[in-house]
Amino acid sequence: MKAHRILLIAGYASIGLLTSGAALPQDAAVVNPTTVQVKLDNPSVRVLESTLNPGQKEKLHSHPASVIYVISGGKVRNHMADGTSVDSQLVSGATLYREPLTHWAENIGTSPIHLILTELKDRT
Repeated sequence: MKAHRILLIAGYASIGLLTSGAALPQDAAVVNPTTVQVKLDNPSVRVLESTLNPGQKEKLHSHPASVIYVISGGKVRNHMADGTSVDSQLVSGATLYREPLTHWAENIGTSPIHLILTELKDRT
């Protein structure tokens, strides 16, 4: 009986996390409307424009596989869903490929970071 009660509580806790959105991928443009704007959305790709000013932080969100064009680079810290973080320097004019990820970013540099992000959609 006690084990059944523990399983029941664990089940309710899991449902609570799922329905709260904490465990679900979040749309970058929805949760970060001041820094991310959708420029194009069709069956093949979704193109986002993102500007992150010095000291500005995003909220947790997810991306499918994507290609990033760096209009204006800078120093960024990416915080992953597992709690780890990675600092990197984005170079103006660079084009990068990124595997799917869930993260939030913060501009830890002194200049605005301006990106065009093309999210690739599965066409199968």
